[in-house]
Parts: sequence; C-alpha cells; structure tokens
Amino acid sequence: QVQLIEYGGGTVQAGGSLRLSCVASGRTFSHHAMGWFRQAPGKEREFVARITWSGQSTDYLDSVKGRFTISRDNAKNTVYLQMNSLKPEDTAVYYCAADSNCCTRLAAGYEYWGQGTQVTVSS
Repeated sequence: QVQLIEYGGGTVQAGGSLRLSCVASGRTFSHHAMGWFRQAPGKEREFVARITWSGQSTDYLDSVKGRFTISRDNAKNTVYLQMNSLKPEDTAVYYCAADSNCCTRLAAGYEYWGQGTQVTVSS
C-alpha cells in the first residue's frame, strides 16, 4: 500500500514557476514508477510526466517538454515536478500517482493516487 500527498500548488502569474512535491508513505516507494497527471475543469485527466523507479528514465507531455522537470529522491520518498515558464493553459488540479509496473502514460495503469493540488496560472 502506498499513500501519496501532494504539496506546492498555488497561484502564479504567467511565466512564473512552482515546484510540486509528492510525499509517499510505505516502504515500497522506491519500487514504483511515479507519474504526474493534471485535470482542468471540464476536461479529461491527462498525463504530464513520469519517472522510473531508478530516476534514470523520464517522459513528458509534448506541451510541457523543456518547461517541466520530474525528479525523485527515494531516500525521502518524494517525487517532484518543477514547473517553469508556466502558462494559463497549465491551470489544473495536479495529481501524483504510483505504478508498480512500468511504464505507461495511461492513468488506468497507476494503482495509487494523491488527493491533488490546485495550480492556477493567471495571465
């Protein structure tokens, strides 16, 4: 069992930055690939980024490549999403998720989810 809690959401102006953190409980965190997803009002939940258990491989949604960076610290049971050059279209609730297999962009492939944190980017 893995429990996930996200931190770091908030409101920022376009062009600004935020860093999201996702802290996991449970001793198997380092065995899980981790992903970040987001859901804007009236839209489907979409994949943003993922990272393998070792941190050696990452994958990004095209629209965030070069602006967002996913990383993890297995000693701290934490995965991060550094978001730079934020745009109004990045506004959404952001969720972290854990996947005991690897590697997918599909939300259905992730077994554990956090409660989400709101990110609002004003123009």
